[in-house]
Amino acid sequence: MQKQEQGQAQQQAQGQAGEQAQDRPGTVTDGAVPAQPDGPHEAKPPTAPDAAPAARRLRAPLVLALAPLLLAAALWLWALPRVDFRHIDEFGLLDRFPVTFYAALAVLTLGFVLSLRRAGTAPAWPAVYSVAMLVALKAPPAVLYDTVRYAWASKHDAIITRLLAEGTVHPGTELSGGMSAYDQWPGFFALDAALVRAFGVDGAASFINWAPVALGLLTLPVLVLVYRTFTDDWRLVWAAVWIFQLANWVGQDYLSPQGFSYLLYLTVLAVVVRRFVRPGSAGRLRDRAVLDPAAAAVPPATTARQRAVTVLLLVPVIAAVNAAHQLTPLMLCVTLAALCLTRRYRNLGLLATAAALMLAWYLTMGRELFLDTLSTLGEKLGNLLANSRPGFAGEPTGPGPELVGSANVLMVLALGGLAVTAVLLRRRLARSALPLILAAAAPVPLVLVNDYGGEMIFRVYLFGLPGSAFFAAAALVPAAGAASRGATAARRAATVALPLALLAMLAGFLPSYYGKEGMHYAQPGETALTRRALDHAPEGALILAATGAFSDAYYRYDRYERWFFTEQEVDENLRMLKDPAGYLAGGIPAGRPAYVILTPTQAEAVIGEGYLPPGGFDTLVAALKASPLFGVVEEGRYGIVLRYEPPTG
Repeated sequence: MQKQEQGQAQQQAQGQAGEQAQDRPGTVTDGAVPAQPDGPHEAKPPTAPDAAPAARRLRAPLVLALAPLLLAAALWLWALPRVDFRHIDEFGLLDRFPVTFYAALAVLTLGFVLSLRRAGTAPAWPAVYSVAMLVALKAPPAVLYDTVRYAWASKHDAIITRLLAEGTVHPGTELSGGMSAYDQWPGFFALDAALVRAFGVDGAASFINWAPVALGLLTLPVLVLVYRTFTDDWRLVWAAVWIFQLANWVGQDYLSPQGFSYLLYLTVLAVVVRRFVRPGSAGRLRDRAVLDPAAAAVPPATTARQRAVTVLLLVPVIAAVNAAHQLTPLMLCVTLAALCLTRRYRNLGLLATAAALMLAWYLTMGRELFLDTLSTLGEKLGNLLANSRPGFAGEPTGPGPELVGSANVLMVLALGGLAVTAVLLRRRLARSALPLILAAAAPVPLVLVNDYGGEMIFRVYLFGLPGSAFFAAAALVPAAGAASRGATAARRAATVALPLALLAMLAGFLPSYYGKEGMHYAQPGETALTRRALDHAPEGALILAATGAFSDAYYRYDRYERWFFTEQEVDENLRMLKDPAGYLAGGIPAGRPAYVILTPTQAEAVIGEGYLPPGGFDTLVAALKASPLFGVVEEGRYGIVLRYEPPTG
């Protein structure tokens, strides 16, 4: 009986083995003789290959993650040589980018959304997509342009060139156009001069257009540190980083003291939120039962000694902020003061250290500008409408600048609306991430104090952006662990809302960043014309231009005095247009040689900034050419140079 059962078991095993072998192509089953080409047996028909393994390979996570990236790279590389940047019209680069460029950005966005689905187990892929989007958005000028992009970047190049030539700064020397301030805050320029020497290049112009990419790459890990302090959900972290990149359209990430000091500001913020938690201050914010499912528990508390040591380690960073920029130290102090409103991050020692370093610099190296700013506080303090107005001219005119203005407003409203929605609907996350809310709101009162040359509203937006981007992402990335019916509906809605929102923000970023490219890119011929005019003008001459927003406007700036005569109230410009030659001649001191430089980028700038009405620049050029008070020195497609010829007798 036992032998019979064993025999049956062997037969069953052989049958199962035969069935499994039949499922595997090319396997010979038990008892079957394979057909030989010259044998008497009939050959079996070939078994169709199983397509399942190939399909599984195509569905593999690596392929799904890599395919959009490669497709986007191919589209971007194909599009870039076809960007007609030498013939920029009123819409900037928006109508110069080929369709494949926009397709590459859309594919990157959709690939990023797909990578978020596995962000918990493979957070490297969202990071790769974030870097790819940064490069795709901000590298085109660095790859394409043959001159320095953005007039203020060329100004900084001129400052670095002078510092390299003279080897020192002159904080007490008065220079026209507010250029003395750069000698009073020279830290950033000294760093760039050292980089020029270290790289062995001719000047900062050789790498200046890559600054937005470099600063973006350095900012990315700092943002991750900040966001990981408040959430364990990698999807939320990378969505916030992505939104930060799309919402950072204000253009302060070029080679500038602001861009450098902003990176240091974020570094200090990251250290504070991770290393300055006071013992016993977390309360129930380490209890998962009361936290949002995506929230991270409050970091471990540190002792007073540990916090004191960290303050000492932060002193060089804060000192570098003070040496580089005027406004960022104040933003840092108001942010640290706002964090002190929570018991969790109440560290008066760090706030006092930051304030002392700021005042020490203001009262020594930056004393001249500091006292001048104090003298204007009475006029600007509390003037909310004037201080919050972008720029100091009229409304931009022309379809391109008007589109840029509308895009800016819509981006602010969209970001703010999403952030407020998340704060209201995800109150437990807002409670644990309260420091980000305070950091976002802290700079707002500064609008009541000063207009900062018409840029205060942009700086407030920039310093509030890290917290706003985090909560905007929280509105689009619902918690994965919640099991309620509402949470399930939110997750279903997010599958559609997230990609649509990111594509909409991408559509807002592009005109905001590239819509005024006509005033940011100057052809080499225009730069050469400007340099020829300044090289031939005698030292001490007065250089007139419609605006300073043109390439090399500050070339050899320490040798001349400059007058950018349309950078004033619009009413005064309208009065100037009635008699341009007489108006300008009336502002030239007797006996001073004077030259007027007017270029195509200035024509774009006075329209884009609203300094002159449509046609006003052409009226200005025609009037000066016709006047006997100004003689043409050089004229061509790249601009016109005129010399003031005062009447004799």
